[in-house]
Amino acid sequence: MFKKGLAASLIAAVLGTSAPAFAEGTIRIVEQFGTLYTPFHVMKAQKLIEKHGQALGLDIKVDWAKLSGGSAVNDALLSGNVDVAAAGIGPFLTLWDRTRGSANEVKIIGALGAQPNYLVTNNPNVKTLKDFTKADKIALPAVGVSVQARILQMAAQQAFGPGKEKSLDDLTITLPHPDATAALLSGSTEITAHVSNQPYQDQALKDPKVHKVFSSYDVLGGPVTPTFVYSTVRFKTQNPKTYKAFFDAFREATAWVDAHKAEAAAIYVKTENSKLDPAFVTEVLSDPQVKYTLTPLGSQKFADFLAQIGAIKNRPASWKDYTFDDLHNDQGS
Repeated sequence: MFKKGLAASLIAAVLGTSAPAFAEGTIRIVEQFGTLYTPFHVMKAQKLIEKHGQALGLDIKVDWAKLSGGSAVNDALLSGNVDVAAAGIGPFLTLWDRTRGSANEVKIIGALGAQPNYLVTNNPNVKTLKDFTKADKIALPAVGVSVQARILQMAAQQAFGPGKEKSLDDLTITLPHPDATAALLSGSTEITAHVSNQPYQDQALKDPKVHKVFSSYDVLGGPVTPTFVYSTVRFKTQNPKTYKAFFDAFREATAWVDAHKAEAAAIYVKTENSKLDPAFVTEVLSDPQVKYTLTPLGSQKFADFLAQIGAIKNRPASWKDYTFDDLHNDQGS
C-alpha cells in the first residue's frame, strides 16, 4: 500500500516526530486492522500502559498510529518513527532476519492471539486454489510479504508442489482488509478473493455469494498466532520501565479480552468507529477457534517455510531465538 519511505513520513506526520524517542516515559505504537487488535483497543480505553507506568513511578505518554501491511509497519519501526510495531509473522521474520545481530535487531514482545485467516471468494467457480484463473484478483494487505501472502504461498506449495509456492502471486493485489472486504462484497471490482482476517472474513461470509476456500489452520495443521507485537532490542534496553509497563499492560488487556468478550466487542466498535453490530463482534471474539494469548503458536512453521524458499537466510533453531525472554517460560512454538 505504501511506497518505501512513505509510511515513515505518514507516521511522522501523525505522531509529530521523525526521530527515535528512546526516552523513558514515551512510547509510540503502530497497529493495523482487525479484531486481533482488540487488546490494543482495551489498552487505549482503559489507559493500561499509563496505569502500569504509574505503578513503576513513571508518567508515560502514549501515541498510537495505524497502517496497513507489514512492509509499511517495518519501515516505520526501522526509521525510528515508532517504538512498538504489530504485523504478521512473515513481515516480522523478514525484519528479524535482516536485523539479527545488529543495532536494530528486533524481537517479539508477544502474540496478538490465535486466529484463522480465511481465503474467501465471490467466484462460484473457485472451490480450490487450482480453480483460479488470470481473471481473478486476490486481495491481501501486502503482496508477497504479509502473513496472508505467506499463507497463500504455503497453500500454493501444497496444491501445486515444491517450488510452486508463488504460483498465485501474480493474481494478488495489495489492499487493506476493510477496502478488500468492501470490494469483494460489491462484486463490481476486479477483486474476486481475499485472504482475510476477523471480523472481515466473518462479515464477508454473511453474504451468500461469498464462500471460504481454505482456512490457515488447515494449511498449517492447527492453530497459529499469525500476528505479533515486536520492538527493537535497543528500545527495551534503553527504556526498561516503559517496556515493562507496555508488556504488563499488554498481558492484562489480553487476559481481559479473553474473559470479557461482550465488553471487549463494545470497545472495539467504539474505538474503530465501526458500523458493525456489537453482538456480531462479540460472536467473532467468541469463536472457539480464537484464543487471546501472548504465547507464539506455530510461528516456527512460518520460519521453516521462509527459510526453505530462501525468503530468510537465518533459520532459527527455536521460536525463542526471535522472542524476548519474557515469553520463554511459555509453551510456545
